[in-house]
Amino acid sequence: MADADLSPQRLVMLTERIRLGDSSAEDEFARIFSRKVFIMDLARVHDREAARDLMQETMLAVLRALRNGQVREPDRLAGFVHGTALNLIHNHLRARSHEPQQQPLIAELASPDLGESAETAERMHLVQRALQQLHPIDRRILLLTLVEGMKPGEIASRLALKPDYVRQRKSRAVRKVIEHVRKLSRKRAEKPQT
Repeated sequence: MADADLSPQRLVMLTERIRLGDSSAEDEFARIFSRKVFIMDLARVHDREAARDLMQETMLAVLRALRNGQVREPDRLAGFVHGTALNLIHNHLRARSHEPQQQPLIAELASPDLGESAETAERMHLVQRALQQLHPIDRRILLLTLVEGMKPGEIASRLALKPDYVRQRKSRAVRKVIEHVRKLSRKRAEKPQT
């Protein structure tokens, strides 16, 4: 949909339709704004996954406000979306700035005991490499979960995040580590032995 279609009258009508519960209006809203918000998020956070999460949070927050009739100037809906996105970006960046500098998830992974088998040491090395590929907040969430035994709610309050967001990031991070270890294992298995 072109920007010319975003006339104040069209935005007022769209806002009213969403407030009245028209699901096709919500789909139209998503088509109009989701890509723009994603690009704005990506330009500021430089992380596709975080930008996607922020875009979804923005869309949900604005839809919630629209459904509840909380948008005071419907003809300026684009500005409301933009402002909501900026607030969420700033919250994300603020939370990320409070994270400790990058560090290995578990220091013991870097130097396995001499008594360990070569296979175990190799697996540990693969896991460490996979963990290094994660976004720092994902590593932090896994550290707090696996090493300190914290629950998502506790992690969320420590990192100033929402518990659902922590659960989602943890789940994705675990999947990424598993996929990365599998990929590295396959590459090593395919490598000719010298």
